[in-house]
Amino acid sequence: MSIENTSAATTNAQPKPKEDFVGENGDSGVQLDEEKLRQFYIGAIDQGTTSTRFIIFDGLGEPVAQHQIEFTQKYPHAGWHEHDPQEIVDSVDQCIELATQAFLGQGHDISDIKAIGITNQRETTVVWDTKTGEPLHNAIAWPDTRTKGLVREMKERDGAGELQDICGLPLSTYPSSVKLVWLLNHVEAVRHAYEEGRLSFGTIDTWLLYKLNGGKERDIHVTDPTNASRTMFMNLHTVKYDEKLLKFFGVEKDKINLPKIVPSSSATEFGSLSYGILKGIRIAGCLGDQSAALVGQQGFSPGSAKNTYGTGCFLLYNVGEKPVISQHGLLATIAYDFGGNRKPVYALEGSIAVAGSGVKFLMNNLGFITHSHKISDLAESVENNGGCVFVTAFSGLFAPYWIDDAKGTIFGITQYTERGHIARATLEATCFQTKAILDAMELDSGHKLAELSVDGGMSNSNLTMQTQANIVGIVIDRPAMRETTALGAAIAAGFAVDIWKEFDELKEINQRGRMIFEPNISKEESSRMFKKWSRAVEMCRGWLDTEEVNEDFDD
Repeated sequence: MSIENTSAATTNAQPKPKEDFVGENGDSGVQLDEEKLRQFYIGAIDQGTTSTRFIIFDGLGEPVAQHQIEFTQKYPHAGWHEHDPQEIVDSVDQCIELATQAFLGQGHDISDIKAIGITNQRETTVVWDTKTGEPLHNAIAWPDTRTKGLVREMKERDGAGELQDICGLPLSTYPSSVKLVWLLNHVEAVRHAYEEGRLSFGTIDTWLLYKLNGGKERDIHVTDPTNASRTMFMNLHTVKYDEKLLKFFGVEKDKINLPKIVPSSSATEFGSLSYGILKGIRIAGCLGDQSAALVGQQGFSPGSAKNTYGTGCFLLYNVGEKPVISQHGLLATIAYDFGGNRKPVYALEGSIAVAGSGVKFLMNNLGFITHSHKISDLAESVENNGGCVFVTAFSGLFAPYWIDDAKGTIFGITQYTERGHIARATLEATCFQTKAILDAMELDSGHKLAELSVDGGMSNSNLTMQTQANIVGIVIDRPAMRETTALGAAIAAGFAVDIWKEFDELKEINQRGRMIFEPNISKEESSRMFKKWSRAVEMCRGWLDTEEVNEDFDD
């Protein structure tokens, strides 16, 4: 029987050191005072979708102590995804305590820690009572799709077509705005608090800053532009809340406590820890997780790009000091805002809903593997995908497709199919979607990317990174220290307290031990693979009609 393969055979992924690739031209010429920088330490809270960690970095960006805790994922109904807001705070407290104890055990002092930065899962929405400081509902997590019916209705409203030009985001289940509207429409306690003017709203950064500062006693209620730009309430051009946007979503400013938007790097705006082992240490940096990863990858120049392979997959492309509103299915967002006399820096972003979560699906739901890191071994047990294409549309497809009625679909299964083929197709799904995003970014920016920096759990897989290089046809650049999201938060905090003063200094952080993956298949073969994937995407549309969407996602 003939099997039509849609992936290249095993290509003996052999990354090589970046210094061999760039040679002497890769040296920026900046000389760091390494002895001095090793005496400064910065803490970074990295609050992600499935786990929380606290990492203490030295001034060279090297982690010296850390602790990580997974927390509960709540799925009350199909398509719903929630977190307990207090459990998130508790996980942060525990990580800070245990990582700091390890830091002290190395002979350091708490006074050596000069500041703390925060990075967080974005769009995840928390509401609480302004008077009591207590949550009024579970946090609605960013992948949650309960608002599908609501989004479809909103797309028919007057002015819907103008929103993206103002805030950079298309109407979808993704941003915080539609999650807040759902809460107002469906949760009585939230609606009552809103009508009585005691409803506080925030993304995870705002919630953590509020609680870590002591809650209602200090009432620190702030956010940074990278997080505010994910709500659909902020004007991307003015970096302020926009009356037209608020009116579209039916949100009245005098009835809700919206967080103040402040720069991502600030020595004063974020307060300090009000309790615990690091009580009194100031919080000086705050970045949404994907912006933090771009900063951690030193993506400070227009044209720089990074891809983070986490629960989802997120590609950011630095476009400079003026926003570029995408015409090809991407998001426009704030990359970072380091304050002072500097202008905010913008980015184009492509978001893939399922990356590492696809691996966890194979592990937890189908029992293919016992640990997620074993996925590469399973994928390498076969020479190719055996004709299988897996469109991992568990929550629809995000950029650049924005197909919300798609469902996860495996094409090409035969009696020949083994677990290894599906494992390989799962890894390839993320690589194909990255290719689609890069193509859209090239169309929006007018420039073809030459190199892509990568981080996140799936980037540990040599097979996945070699596959990625083959599919996108450009060089993949992987750091040795891949905690770049936390590092970005540490950089924002360190910049605020003058550990670093110039971006040129930061460009030398985390450059040692980077590895390069170069394409090693022909452009024709790569094109054939992507054409098959594109056909599968078109075939996975339309699993739900409007009535079924409303049945599945509305109360």
